[in-house]
Amino acid sequence: MLTGEYFVLDGAQSLALPTSFGQHFQFLENNTHQIFWKSFDHKKQIWFEANFDLESFELIQSNNERIAQRLKEILQVMSRLNPVIFKNGVEVTSFLEFPGDWGLGTSSTLIYSLAKWANIDPYKLLKETFGGSGYDIACASSDQPILFSLVDGKQVVESVKFDPNFKENLYFVYLGKKQNSREGIRQYKSITENLRHPINSINELTKRFHLAKDLSTFENCIIAHEKLVGATLQLPTAKELNFKDYWGSIKSLGAWGGDFILVTSNRHKETTTNYFVKKGFPTILTYSEMIKETN
Repeated sequence: MLTGEYFVLDGAQSLALPTSFGQHFQFLENNTHQIFWKSFDHKKQIWFEANFDLESFELIQSNNERIAQRLKEILQVMSRLNPVIFKNGVEVTSFLEFPGDWGLGTSSTLIYSLAKWANIDPYKLLKETFGGSGYDIACASSDQPILFSLVDGKQVVESVKFDPNFKENLYFVYLGKKQNSREGIRQYKSITENLRHPINSINELTKRFHLAKDLSTFENCIIAHEKLVGATLQLPTAKELNFKDYWGSIKSLGAWGGDFILVTSNRHKETTTNYFVKKGFPTILTYSEMIKETN
């Protein structure tokens, strides 16, 4: 999510970009009367496995009971939304293409893939499990940048072109602090009241981000967006916290305070990456490495 942050929950429009990293699934039906689950990380190592009784969804065994219980709740919702999907048994295998702590949509790709397999509405499954606006579900189903908003509680998704000619000046830096989106939403809801003015301003900024033709204009959008969101959430911006001496602009992404930031730089790649490495943030991806290429 490039613009909008938590304001999307209250109707603001967001510019969102699908990443080149994802998660894919395999579903194999069997006659075991159980659900077998196995998840592999980006290094092709098993990080989670469990099996459940097909009728009661009771956990039979797992290497992580906390995750297994959350998965059990999702399976129960799936069964309620489509009672015929679990017949004799199924083996589910997931393959993650990025480190799990990067916060690039492990949950959203899970919900989207399960819903697609079960022939149910992914937004309905999301609403009854993790919650949220659904922008990440829209990204999971799109190969293009999108403009996303909620109108009367319904997701409105428009595919758009966004391929800035200054993308070689854009980088994504991992802060190493995976954030809990649900906790961020709770904090947002607790401090926001009259959102009319911020939402109108966010919508205008989203439009300006989308149409920016040069790096300077894009950087001005970042500065204005960070100032507005920071003031509303009563939180310091990422640049104020850790990078006051940085020469470019810095934008928080997702839940504030962790995951990735978007940074701009008009200096050489080596100079830019060295700055963040010396600050203790060695994971730096170029725009082309992070964002899915569009046709």
